[in-house]
Amino acid sequence: MTAMRLLAEQRHEQAIARQAVAALHLEVRTYPKPGLVSHIDNGAHDDMDHLLLHRSATALEPYFARLAVAGANAARMSQLRMIGIEGEAAMLAVTGGVNTHRGAIFGMGLLCAAAGFRQSYRTTRLGEIVGALWATDIVRGPVPLHSHGSEVARKHGAGGARLEAAAGFPSVYEKAIPALDEGRALAPGDAEAARVHAIMRLIASVEDTNLLYRGGPDGLAFAQREAQRFLDIGSVGNCAWRRFAIGIHRDFVARRLSPGGCADLLAMALFVQGVER
Repeated sequence: MTAMRLLAEQRHEQAIARQAVAALHLEVRTYPKPGLVSHIDNGAHDDMDHLLLHRSATALEPYFARLAVAGANAARMSQLRMIGIEGEAAMLAVTGGVNTHRGAIFGMGLLCAAAGFRQSYRTTRLGEIVGALWATDIVRGPVPLHSHGSEVARKHGAGGARLEAAAGFPSVYEKAIPALDEGRALAPGDAEAARVHAIMRLIASVEDTNLLYRGGPDGLAFAQREAQRFLDIGSVGNCAWRRFAIGIHRDFVARRLSPGGCADLLAMALFVQGVER
């Protein structure tokens, strides 16, 4: 490999990582998102704010770049997992032990690896690459015994992030990305409104394990019902959409509900659109 080609590939992998981190920053800079941290308030979280989330996202950039390099080399899932574990340690060091982006490290990390691999196959969706290269190992891989996702899977039988990734991220491609496009049509020129529409569409239709963990089946049903109610009144196409969305946000906060899985899916959708389009 020539020095110029190596430099070009390094730049490509660094660009992938920057785009992933930018998507995480954009997710934080979206308001109102029911129960979630934003630049306006901390949502249903007592242990984190937007500054902590921004620091956490920035700390992950070198690990996303390494995952892109590993993906370009068609690395095995075990290698990707080790990079992810190192990224998680860096996140916890920056946040003082607060889990800000564990789900994003997993999902966004796999998409970064797929983006690295995709350099030679630019017509292939990132989700399809993840499914083709790593789905079996994702499903068969070690399950954290004490994670929120594992606890919810045992109690409620929810598939969560692992099955979403193994299936090629259908919630990203079939729900989040179309919803971003819908939101842009409903509120032309207002990128934040499009992101709000997308997060509401995701909350209404995804079995978010964070909502199940915090509120059980009743909490999940409440969240889905309120998000659907927002969509039914016209979403961000309604001239009073922001007031309605803030009201839903406050109701989520009062019930300590936070759809963190949907937040991760929104960030991943923003990343996928940036890479694939």
